[in-house]
Amino acid sequence: MTNNHAATDAPEEAALVAAKAAEPGIVTCDACPVLCRIRPDKTGACDRYGNRGGVLTRMDPLTLVARTPDLVRFAGDDWSGNPIAGKDLFVTAIGAGTTYPDYKPAPFIVGSEIDGADMVTVVSEGVFSYCGLKVKIDTDRHLGAETATVRSGGEAVGHVTTAEYGSQMLSIGGVHRLTGGSKKEGVATCDTMLRLANGDPLELTIDGGAGVIVQSGQPPVVDGVPEQRMRVGCGSATIGIFANQWLGHADEVIVVDDHITGVLTEHQAGRFLDMRPAGLRVRGRRSTPGRYFQVANPGMGWGGTDIQDPLAIIERIDPKIAWPGLRLLMVSTTGEHAAWFVLDDTLTPRPEPMPDAIANAVARIGENCEPALCTVLFMAGAGGSLRAGATDNPVLLTRSVQAGRTRVTSGGAPVYIWPGGGITYMTDVARMPANAFGSVPTPALVAPIEFTLPLADYLRLGGHAGRIRRLDEIVRAHRPRSVLLPAGTVFPVP
Repeated sequence: MTNNHAATDAPEEAALVAAKAAEPGIVTCDACPVLCRIRPDKTGACDRYGNRGGVLTRMDPLTLVARTPDLVRFAGDDWSGNPIAGKDLFVTAIGAGTTYPDYKPAPFIVGSEIDGADMVTVVSEGVFSYCGLKVKIDTDRHLGAETATVRSGGEAVGHVTTAEYGSQMLSIGGVHRLTGGSKKEGVATCDTMLRLANGDPLELTIDGGAGVIVQSGQPPVVDGVPEQRMRVGCGSATIGIFANQWLGHADEVIVVDDHITGVLTEHQAGRFLDMRPAGLRVRGRRSTPGRYFQVANPGMGWGGTDIQDPLAIIERIDPKIAWPGLRLLMVSTTGEHAAWFVLDDTLTPRPEPMPDAIANAVARIGENCEPALCTVLFMAGAGGSLRAGATDNPVLLTRSVQAGRTRVTSGGAPVYIWPGGGITYMTDVARMPANAFGSVPTPALVAPIEFTLPLADYLRLGGHAGRIRRLDEIVRAHRPRSVLLPAGTVFPVP
């Protein structure tokens, strides 16, 4: 015998299952493969669906995004029956529910008129196992080696990827972590992604590296220290930017950086300014004149190195070139570390009070640094059965998205569609309404997704024409709430 949960040949077990299914008032949730059986006035395992009067009910309200603050309300509260302008309110998938695995049409297929054109928006909360987060952490400090495991609560949830210009990238989640490991790993990964995607702060630890508190749109906290500045550039770039401001005030400037340490008088900028060679040779591998790799190990010190004393990277001072009284500035790429030295008669660098002109130049480095932030990007593949909720010929939807005829949004926020096959998209969670994400215990993340296209195109795709409902009707029947998108997010309707 086959039922919603399992197949069994034991008559007594089959009878027990049948008896439970017949219990009065219980509803079975089909919003994900868990198939929770929910008693009256209770919710399922995900807390997103509940049993209200024997009806399976999405517990959170359907969410619209409004163009202006005066439209923010429960849209049905004072609706007078007048037509609602489709250009002013946009139905998102937040609170819409799902038809996973989309063997039936999407929960809402919304018809509206925008500037005289008939449009359709297909709305569904996608259940994504094939998803992950790309986390950009603005810091010069060494968080961990590439491919090092990232953990949350001691459980592996991701890994370190490449270091970009002043940022360290982490990859969190992915189908292999959600479903390919232990149940504990999958649950921890899902919880980590949910919390980060919804903008909560979370501490991550990196094997062999640092601990960092990550929160979308907030500065990272690395080993307990809040990060303030994203570096202005590498050591070489810093020299290129500020060389002219140091001219006449310093005889040599060394910009300490874990990636490319710059030496002013050797650098092309110093040569262009006709600066006298200073004879200070730094450690590491010389790349091109004035640019050095691997001057120290990565760490939490100057310029993302393990250096606490900047003089430690000076390998030698050439007595044939250097001179007593030589003025030396050593500075990091954020200006947070800076020291001023003058060579004595033995050509030994001695610390001296920093002149005002040099202090001002160091402050200018800091002024040109942008605030250090954490950015959390949600990335998912929507190329599976989710498309069947929009059309009975899913490949046509894929082709329409790839051709730019169908616009994809997530909670009303813009997304980037990756080239190539499928519908692989990425969006900044900071651009979305608050608490836009949910989860199911399979485990998988639940994310809002909307497809908007002209009505004529939708019909050509084989869309579910009989399920199209006008925006006015949805407002009247469901009393959705309306919210503003975060500042800076482009409204989804032109």
